[in-house]
Amino acid sequence: MFSGGDYQEVARWLENFVSSHAKREDPRAEAVLDADGSREGVSYGVRVRLGERLSSDIELTFGDVAAHRGSLAWNQELAERVRGLARDLTAVERSVSRPA
Repeated sequence: MFSGGDYQEVARWLENFVSSHAKREDPRAEAVLDADGSREGVSYGVRVRLGERLSSDIELTFGDVAAHRGSLAWNQELAERVRGLARDLTAVERSVSRPA
């Protein structure tokens, strides 16, 4: 991997990264990337979706993602955060779907 890139290229990379790591917790998990409106060119909002449920938001600046996406340590930290969001959603879904 490498650092840098324009806003859209970094957004595609980030969405694929989030999707990949969320799916390691639950294959049904999907990445939700907010990169429009006031965020465009500045930041990204990252969430995980599992069915109708959405995780809390991770906000990342464009500069931070572009500068660090080539860093193994940074990627590992972000992967853990994303996997934690997916684990939380999976736990909620399991508790809701269990019969009383």
